[in-house]
Amino acid sequence: MIKLSDAAAEQIKKSIQEGNSDPLPIRFAVYQDKNNEFQYLMGFDDNISPSDETFSIKGVDVVISSEHKALVSGMSVDYVELEKGKFNFIFKNPNDPSHSK
Repeated sequence: MIKLSDAAAEQIKKSIQEGNSDPLPIRFAVYQDKNNEFQYLMGFDDNISPSDETFSIKGVDVVISSEHKALVSGMSVDYVELEKGKFNFIFKNPNDPSHSK
């Protein structure tokens, strides 16, 4: 369903450790705006519904709502240095109309 690079998984785990609380799963969501552009969201979430899909990738607990399942299918998440010293998560999604192959 979703792929996490080693760098993305490690950064998520680091964020969990720095949170000094019970580990929460990370939720990934994709929305299409009125211009059909994809907007990506991710965050720790303790509000899991029965219709959510939960699984583990590289030791990271992940949650996807049934509503977003089709839009995230095949998506890869990486954590890269975009500029010197500036790191960010990036999303490569074959379902995104602006995705370059």
